[in-house]
Amino acid sequence: MSVTARYNRLFSEHGKCFDVAIDHGFFNEYTFLSGIENMKRAIETIVRAGPDAIQLSPGQAALLQAIPGKRKPSLVLRTDVANVYGTKLPSHLFSELIANPVEQAVRLDAACVVVNLLLLPGQPELHRQCVQNVMKLKPECERYGMPLMVEPLVMLPNEQQGGYMVDGDLAKILPLVRQAVELGADIIKADPCDDVDEYHRVIEAASGKPVLPRGGGRASDEEILTRTYVLMQQGASGIVYGRNVIQHGNPEAMTKAFMAIVHNNATPAQALELLKGSV
Repeated sequence: MSVTARYNRLFSEHGKCFDVAIDHGFFNEYTFLSGIENMKRAIETIVRAGPDAIQLSPGQAALLQAIPGKRKPSLVLRTDVANVYGTKLPSHLFSELIANPVEQAVRLDAACVVVNLLLLPGQPELHRQCVQNVMKLKPECERYGMPLMVEPLVMLPNEQQGGYMVDGDLAKILPLVRQAVELGADIIKADPCDDVDEYHRVIEAASGKPVLPRGGGRASDEEILTRTYVLMQQGASGIVYGRNVIQHGNPEAMTKAFMAIVHNNATPAQALELLKGSV
């Protein structure tokens, strides 16, 4: 079965997508709950802003799908849970797939599933687990016509900057992105590199698969809007942002500002004006 039908629910006719990630509570980290303490309210707020997709865990996806109407964002279902995001790594690391992930996604009417491909310093066994997860998912995704988004994340040492912090070294990002494509990714969700003007090299490594850069930690409005614009100019097909939306003082307005850049080629100044006009 072709992935095209669900793929078309994610991307515009111009091949662009903004996926708002609200799956952070899946990872058992207290600081990740900021802005999403009340998930029902957080999801309803983002739905009003009208992004293309919302990324959720299996236990929270029903909150999105319970909202009536035909125009709500598509569901991107997170299929793996990991314990690698704390300031100090635990003695045993894991990245585990949920049970029957693609069947769960079909029942929840997801348009896509997402899985990590983690690369942590000195943790080859964790990387192996992630490779195995992708290999398990790929044939199931093919069977059900489910697009597979792979998230190749190169992370800094946890003791250096805490969990979930980007290592923007292209020499590490490029081979991991290519590995994700070789394993069968339909969509790549990758980190920005240190010099975002070089992001076209990540696009090239993805070999024609759409690349959606992730947002990472909170940044100022000007910084994140400017970075998003440059990434789009470098050939990105959209973005997957979480904390830069849900932890913003006005998540709905911030979503609309990002949508203007992704879909309408708005400049950072135009997006900032849109944001300020909504405050």
